[in-house]
This record gives sequence, structure tokens and C-alpha cells, in this order.
Amino acid sequence: MVLKIGVAGAGSRAELATYIPRFGAEIVAVADPEPRGAERAGELFGASVTVVPDHRALAAFDLDAVFVLTPDHTHADVAVDLLEAGIPVYLEKPIATRLDDADRILGAAYGSRTRLAIGHNMRHMPMVRLMKELIDQGTIGEVKTIWCRHFIGHGGDFYFKDWHAEREKTTGLLLQKGAHDIDVIHWLGGAPSTDVVAMGDLMVYGAIEDRRDNSDRMMGTLASYDNWPPLAQTELNPVIDIEDVSLMTMRLDNGVLASYQQCAFAPDYWRNYTVIGTEGRLENFGDSDGGVVRLWNRRSEYNGRGDHDYEIPLGEGTHGGADLAIVEEFLGFLRGERRLATSPVAARDSVAAGIAATISIRNGAAPQQVSELDPAIRAYFDGGQRDAAVRAG
Repeated sequence: MVLKIGVAGAGSRAELATYIPRFGAEIVAVADPEPRGAERAGELFGASVTVVPDHRALAAFDLDAVFVLTPDHTHADVAVDLLEAGIPVYLEKPIATRLDDADRILGAAYGSRTRLAIGHNMRHMPMVRLMKELIDQGTIGEVKTIWCRHFIGHGGDFYFKDWHAEREKTTGLLLQKGAHDIDVIHWLGGAPSTDVVAMGDLMVYGAIEDRRDNSDRMMGTLASYDNWPPLAQTELNPVIDIEDVSLMTMRLDNGVLASYQQCAFAPDYWRNYTVIGTEGRLENFGDSDGGVVRLWNRRSEYNGRGDHDYEIPLGEGTHGGADLAIVEEFLGFLRGERRLATSPVAARDSVAAGIAATISIRNGAAPQQVSELDPAIRAYFDGGQRDAAVRAG
């Protein structure tokens, strides 16, 4: 059976949906309130696709699912409307920018027994998969601590020229950008965060006075390697009230200690993970094909070469093949053939930790406990949404 899919949002992330036809599905309708949305939908999905201005109108197309690829602060209203209408939802990460909205989405999926998936594509990145496999094989023994340094080399181009720079719409980059890495830390460490402490500040981009309302442009269109150094950036968002440097530490529910550090004005763009266990450590150098995951499992003084290198595999398509893989996974999930690599509860866990860390930053680095989820809802999603309705049959 060919699945009938809708798309909500024809902005920068809508390119993800171009993979849908590869897996026995077709895009029949797109919802976007902006006139330019209709034009972009035609460019991405063909002139024959129907475009409507309101996501609620998608219910008229008897869809098997909708990919919600709208701005983060709109996720809750769009997803809840669709879920309560009985339409399965693929929701781009983060699940929401506020914890009550995240819980509202989970509650709507739980109450309606409608399938929900959250787009944490990093669990499908070859580098992350390789590290997880090595950990599960016992290569470094029992994991005890994890560190992640995130160099956001295009931060000024992608996150400080539009709504991402406003805490009202994102809460902060620890949530909006960091949700990926926090989730990966939880996955590699084997448990979600229970306690966090964080520090951060707006150290660079707040000093730039050249501002412009860029709502008429799509995210990333102003990006250039020539935009350097960071203080030479121009046409930043009129409102900038989020941090461009954040440092958080966390205790996971199983006792693992972890840290996550992000800088939005670094010259290079990549993530560096270090995972230390009772019998060794792993660290990635590069996070895509051409890079390696390096293992140290012998005593030594400084040894930059490590004891073994594992090449990061080449993936097809964007994000090292992760986007292609997550679309295939979701469509298989709709058919009852696949389980999700990232439970919606895990997506909520990463947001909850990011929100708690942001609260810590803005309250003098005060320690914060991560808000817990209703145990019945957690059990339902941890069980794989097995009693959810499958519209596709």
C-alpha cells in the first residue's frame, strides 16, 4: 500500500520530506501559511502537490501521516491538532520549546493512541551509531562519564539572524540546538538526566549592532565562510536574548556523569564526544565520513594515536545519511515493521534537561532537578506505542 503523506511547513527543513517517495509513499498535500511556502512546496515536491494555508485543512486528505517541519515554537499546536484528529505525526526535533508543550504533545498521542515520532536524526548518524555499537560490545567496559564539545561554526549565520535568537521562541540553544547532543549523551550513557547545573552567557553576538528583520528570508540563505570573524557579522535578528556559549553538567539516572559544551562563534563546525568507561575510552575526530572513532584501552602516557581507529562509515544524503534513515524508519513504523530509535519520551527527556539547564544559567548556576513525566505515559511510549492505531493498515 502506498502511504499518503502530508507535510506541515515548507521552510528550510522541508528538504527532509523529499526522501519520502523513496519508501513507498507519496506527498499529497502541504500546509504553509506563507505565500512563498506554496512556491517552495512546488519546487521541492512538484507542481501537482496541493498546498493549503492551514495545517488543520490536511485532515481532509485522508492522510496516513503528516511530517511537521514548522518552526519550533509552533510544534505543540500543530502536532496536538493533528494527533487529536487521529493523524500520525513525525515531528521535527525539538519536540517543543516549553516543557508543558512537550507534555501536551505526549498527552495528545497517548490519549488518542495515535502514532508519534520525533526527528532525532542524530541517532542515525554513522558516527553516533559506531560509538553506540562499540559501547554495547563492551569495548570500554561500563560507561562512567561522557563529555561533548559542540563547535557551532555557523552559529551566527543560522541561529542569530532569525527567530532562533529569541528566548520567547526557542528558550535557548541548549534546548533548540543542544537537544540532539543531550539525547545522544542519554543514549550512550544509558539513562536520562535527573540533575543539571549550567553556566552561559551572550558573549559575542549581543555586541553587534547591525540588525535586520529577516522574516522574508529562509534560514541559512545568508550563510557564508566569508562571514568571519564573528563580530563582522551583519543583519542579525532585531532581538537577541539567548546565550551564545553554554556549559552544562548532568547526572544521569544511573549515576553516569556527563557534560555538554556549545559555542556558537567557533571557527569550525563539528561535535567531539569522549566516552570513558571502566576499561578504556572512545573519542571521535570528525563526526562524518573521513573521520574516525579512536579507542584507548591500554595504560600509557600521552598517546595521540590511541590503540585502535574505527573509520566512520559513509552515509547517503544529508546529515551523513541520518535524514534518509529516519524517514525510512518512520514509514516502517507506520506500517508496523519498525520500532523507533528515539522514543518520544527520550525526546522529551532531552528537552527537559535542556530547559532545566537554561533555568540554571539564568539563575546564577543554581542546581536544578529535571522534571519527571507521568509514569503511565512513559510506560506507554517505552513499550513502543504498541496499542496505537495504524491508519495505513
